[in-house]
Order: sequence, then C-alpha cells, then structure tokens
Amino acid sequence: MAARTVAVVLAGGTGQRVGGDLPKQLIEVGGRTILAHAIAAFDGHPEIDEVLVVMAAGHERAAAAIAAPFRKAAGVIEGGDTRTASTVAALTALDGRPDGTRVLFHDAARPFVGRDVIDRVLDALGVHAAVAVGVPSPDTIVVVEDGVVVSMPPRETMSRFQTPQGFRLGTIREAYALALADPGLRATDDCGIVHHYLPDVPIRVVEGCERNLKVTRPLDVVLAEHLAATAPLTREDS
Repeated sequence: MAARTVAVVLAGGTGQRVGGDLPKQLIEVGGRTILAHAIAAFDGHPEIDEVLVVMAAGHERAAAAIAAPFRKAAGVIEGGDTRTASTVAALTALDGRPDGTRVLFHDAARPFVGRDVIDRVLDALGVHAAVAVGVPSPDTIVVVEDGVVVSMPPRETMSRFQTPQGFRLGTIREAYALALADPGLRATDDCGIVHHYLPDVPIRVVEGCERNLKVTRPLDVVLAEHLAATAPLTREDS
C-alpha cells in the first residue's frame, strides 16, 4: 500500500515587509488570495492526499474559508511565531501518522509552485528521506564579516532554496526532536534542521523554477500579479 502524502502549507508569518494590515497570504493576486493559489497547487496534484494549512494566529477563520472549497483541505491549525514553531505545530497535528508518510512543507508565500516541481520532489522521496528544491544562483555569493569579504565560494556550487521541501515523516520528526532539545537552536528552514541534527542523512536537491517566486516585498506583489495573469486556471477558477 502506497504511503500517504501530506502537503503542509505554512502560512504562519505576518509578512511585515510587504506592508499593509493583512498577512501577505491573504493578499489577492490575479483575483484570488496568495494562500488560495498555494493550496490549489497541491489540491490539484494527483499524488497529494491531503493539504494541511498552518495559519498565523488570529487569522485561522479567514484561512479556513479560503481552504473550504478545496476537496483535499484537511484542516487549518494555528502557527507559531517562527517558521520552526509552525513546522512543530504541523508535526504535532500529524502525530500518530506512520513514519513512512511523505510530507511536503511549502511556504504559502510561494503561490506559483508548478506541478513539475512537486513531481520532482515526490520522485526523489521514493529514494531519499529528505529533498530540497534549488535553483542555481545567477549572482556571485560572498561571505562578509564586519563589512569585509572573507570568502567567495564558486558560484556554480551555490543554489537558492525554494519550497516545497519533502521528507519521510520519521526523518523530520527525529530531526526536530533533537533540535528542540538544543537550547542553541537556530534555523530558517526544515532542510537546515535535518542537515544540522541528522548530518548522516543526505538531502537530495531537485530543480526548482523561477516562477516559484516568494512574495516577500512590495515589488514581489507586482511580479506575482504578472505571473497570475499567465498562470493556468485550476478547477476552482472555472
């Protein structure tokens, strides 16, 4: 029997860099909210069994109304103050699921993740316990300390991470159990947790896409409007 696959859409942030009174996930681009775009990407994928939304505190009702039309939406839960806390909330909600369950964690602020990217993550999870999505960096990346360049890694070895990041549930559970026991825990994404606390677990990197934009600043909203105008319609649009 094939393992179930859960997509966790992380919408716990408030998006202060975008501006405005609403969390950025509730901003509309192309006639629907950013959160609805993100949910739709997974709801429409044949290998995703359910979608769990982790929403910023105080906005759960709005998120539930957005998620309601999607048949695979399994619920909306309250997120935490950090990305790590929101992932922990999702893992708590998935407590009791088999370790072999496939879990994809996706930033709600990336409304245009394509089916091909999701396919590549799921295919890689057939072999690997942890999978990241990356795109090559077009820029030279340097390490700076006290305003001075201290190293310049070769650009061809650099990738910019996107989401979704995929895991076998048992692997990400174990990594977070170790992380939460560490008083010095600092992390910005889930692959970072696995890399730091389970260094023997290889993280497979699959190809991302420049359309998989993260809406972070006001200019990103303008770009998202343009992408929405060229995005294919889904069942809920028709």
